[in-house]
Amino acid sequence: MTFFHFFNCAALTFAPHFIYYKATPLSEDDTWMTSIKAACVYIITSLVKLICLATFLQVSESDASEPSEELLKALIGFLDLAGIYVALTQLTHRNISHNNKFQAVGLGWAFADSLVHRLAPLWVGARGLEFTWDHLLQGVEANANLILSLSLASLGSLMWLRKNKPAASLPFLYTSLVIVACMPDITSYLQRAMGWDLVSLVGFEVASSLLMALVAWRLFCACQRPVSA
Repeated sequence: MTFFHFFNCAALTFAPHFIYYKATPLSEDDTWMTSIKAACVYIITSLVKLICLATFLQVSESDASEPSEELLKALIGFLDLAGIYVALTQLTHRNISHNNKFQAVGLGWAFADSLVHRLAPLWVGARGLEFTWDHLLQGVEANANLILSLSLASLGSLMWLRKNKPAASLPFLYTSLVIVACMPDITSYLQRAMGWDLVSLVGFEVASSLLMALVAWRLFCACQRPVSA
C-alpha cells in the first residue's frame, strides 16, 4: 500500500512532463537533448544560488524575516533568468523552431526542479506507513511549476530571441518576466513569514501559474504579429 501511494505521488509529479513531451511537437522534432541540456543548466544555476546564499546571507537568530534578507534572496533568485538566458541562447541546439526551443527548455527546467526538490521527499515520505496529503499536494505543486517554467521560458524567448517586438508590449514583457522570476521567492515568503499552510500555498501557486501562463500566451501572440513600420 505504501508503494502504491509512492507510485501515485511520483506519477502525479513526473508523468505530466513526459505527457507534455509526447503530446506536443517536441517529440516529433526529437528535442529531448535540448531538455537535458536545460536541466543541466538548472542544476548548475541552483548550485550557484546555494553558494551565493551561503556566502552572502547571514542566518538570523530570530524567526522574523528581515527585509534586507528577503531582498537579497530575491536578487539571488534572479540568477534563474541568467540560467534561462544561457539555456535559450548559448547552448547548441538542433535546427528547431523558437516555439519548440522555449518549450523544450521550459520542460527540462521544470523536470530538473522536480527531480532536485521533490524526488527525495517522495522516496522518504510517500513510502511511510502514515498517509498524508502533503506528497499529493507536492505533485500538484510540480504541475504548477511546470506551467510557470514554460511561461518563464516563453517570456525569455520573446526577450532574447524575438528581434522585432511591438513597443507597446515591452513594459508588460519586462514586468511579467520579473514577476515570474520572483514567484519562487514570493511563495517562500508566504510560507515562512506569513505562515501559509501547504493547501493555501499550492492553491496560490496553481492560480498564479495559470494567470502568468495566460499573460505569457497573450504576449507571445502579440509579438508574433507583424510590427507595423
